[in-house]
Amino acid sequence: MSEQPEPYCRGMVIVAHPDDAEWMCGGTVAKWCAEGWEVVYVMCTDGSKGSSDPDMTSRKLTEIREAEQREACRVLGVKEVVFLGYPDAYLEPTIALRKDLAREIRRHRPDVVIAESPIRRPMNDFYISHPDHLAAGEATMSAVFPSARDRLTFPDLLGEGLEPHKVKEVWIGGGEDGSDHFVDVAPHMNAALAALKAHRSQLTGEEAEKYFPLGRAETAKKAGLEYAEAFKTIKMW
Repeated sequence: MSEQPEPYCRGMVIVAHPDDAEWMCGGTVAKWCAEGWEVVYVMCTDGSKGSSDPDMTSRKLTEIREAEQREACRVLGVKEVVFLGYPDAYLEPTIALRKDLAREIRRHRPDVVIAESPIRRPMNDFYISHPDHLAAGEATMSAVFPSARDRLTFPDLLGEGLEPHKVKEVWIGGGEDGSDHFVDVAPHMNAALAALKAHRSQLTGEEAEKYFPLGRAETAKKAGLEYAEAFKTIKMW
């Protein structure tokens, strides 16, 4: 009789900006945390550009958005949030970013990594994808395979005590046409919505209450559920 694989218990979400994770997969993260998973967030940028306030500065906004993200993580039960601090709006899938992500993957050793899509595919008539999201998605894919896995890639990470790690699955968020995995998030909508509302510099509570459930209800129709989040899954066996 073949041995059954160990159940997954560690997740990582890698995104470009504070609030990206809550918009993309807040319900899934709430579900994971409720089930006892250890979940780590990695924010690639400092979120320093997302304001139309003429009196706002990038330094002040960075501090605000970091605090908002930490509050959202407390609501969800996320174990740790890592801020890489790359400048908002200028993110590129560089070797430096790939190494930083490989470091965090090796450090936290997730079973599943949730990533933003690296492909620009306009799915509606109001959003065309942020270039930082595309860059974060591409760098995440490259960090998972092969950088975090291969011992001879970034060998100085071994000197930091970080052994190679093979992620078991990558889930690409965003609800694109290629989605093949739907997570029932109905029991976790209150926590997910509360976490999104923590990002007060980016949206009002009324906006969160309108758009967050609406998007998950639309996604759920494809799976016969009430509220769902959708992913394209890649098994890294």
